[in-house]
Amino acid sequence: MSLTRRDFARTSALTGAGIALAGSVGALATAPNALAATDGATAAARGLDDGPEVGYGPLLPDPDGILALPAGFSYRIVTYSGRTRLESGEFTPSNHDGTAAFTGPRGATLLVNNHELGGPRADWDHPVPTPEGLVYDPAAAGGCTVVEVRGDQVAEWVGIAGTSTNCAGGRTPWGTWLTCEETEDKAGQNGMTKDHGYVFEVDPQDRRANRDPEPVKALGRYAHEAVVVDPRRGHLYLTEDASNPNGLLYRWTPPHGFRHGRGRLRTLADDAGVLEAFRCFDSRGRFVDDLSRATRTGTVYGVDWVAVPDRDAREVSVRKQFTDGQVTRARKLEGMWWADGGAYIVSSYARQESPGRHDGQVWFYDPSRRTLTLKVLLGINPDPDEDGAFDGPDNITVSPYGGLIVAEDGEGVQHLFGATESGRTYPIARNEVNIGTEEKPEYSEFTGVTFSPDGRTLFANIQQPGIMLAITGPWKRQRR
Repeated sequence: MSLTRRDFARTSALTGAGIALAGSVGALATAPNALAATDGATAAARGLDDGPEVGYGPLLPDPDGILALPAGFSYRIVTYSGRTRLESGEFTPSNHDGTAAFTGPRGATLLVNNHELGGPRADWDHPVPTPEGLVYDPAAAGGCTVVEVRGDQVAEWVGIAGTSTNCAGGRTPWGTWLTCEETEDKAGQNGMTKDHGYVFEVDPQDRRANRDPEPVKALGRYAHEAVVVDPRRGHLYLTEDASNPNGLLYRWTPPHGFRHGRGRLRTLADDAGVLEAFRCFDSRGRFVDDLSRATRTGTVYGVDWVAVPDRDAREVSVRKQFTDGQVTRARKLEGMWWADGGAYIVSSYARQESPGRHDGQVWFYDPSRRTLTLKVLLGINPDPDEDGAFDGPDNITVSPYGGLIVAEDGEGVQHLFGATESGRTYPIARNEVNIGTEEKPEYSEFTGVTFSPDGRTLFANIQQPGIMLAITGPWKRQRR
């Protein structure tokens, strides 16, 4: 049953700020252009509350030019495109993106790692290799690998190949990975021999289950970014990173009687279940056309869902099948993470493409209340080349030590940063791999941020050239 505007307005009036703080991460209010305060003195200078120190202190330059970390922290390189090799002998593919960690056999950690490689294989020095039986489209360069880490030993093999532009993706409660194609290329376009823009399931535990890959067409064909699963209701939520017009948040409802489990999504008919796009309205019942309209953390919108007319987008892209008054849009809908009974959802930035401007939002969708709450709002970063403020959040995870960990995909300097439950942000790492020149340095985005199952190791990727890193150190609970 959808939440009516009248119900939402009445509930908002009765509960007030109670809705705004739904979810254990709290409001996570972040002051614009003052986003990296890590101690009381800095906070006071920037007009923030002079509270206890958060984070782990300043980042120390890395003599090896890979990763700046706080004192007491260290990293190791797990995979490195063009240097480390798969079990089959080929080099690790490039352009690391979304990643999830799973408990492996005999104490190992299994990591499924997307490789965001679009277009023909010939365009890339290190595409995903194409083992027999694991290829969807032999013309496509992307896919994902499975990395097994056991102590100092690392092994890597292909999970799926022949897919395109594999971006954030998401893990499932039943222990598999959903890899998402951020493209709308059809057969005959951009060198492809099959249609793309789908979601595929990859099993890190069972290599045989990955043979003869087929897309889960019930989840639609569009520029997929991330996906999460509601373990209670069975819904899947999916983000779309697209523009002209801006992308949408989708919800897929399984057909009656369907039970989730390993490999079950592959059995679905192409039109199984219901795929819908979101439509937001404020506490006065007014339609919200774009999430960038929100300028205050704690903003709460009610959410309705509108059925997608043609989920396979045979003639018109899914997001273009709606008029501007039918659905709510957002620029660069990126990473998601399921926790606290709902979905944390990133809108990376909004500038000329959107009604309002910001350098990043994180929202929380509460399915029980059918509300969307703004948790993090990053103001426009005035000088992205200076180490300080953060911009362009992308992949995210919820930390076992409280709050969120965010991978930055902005301009200039690139960080991993944390956001505490009370609204302070702090740096965790800085990318020091310069892929530009000494005169014009350039630093690739961070991706694939995820903790090991035991919470001791934070894995993250530098997308270009493609480096997976394991970060360890004196993790601690971040105080409110």
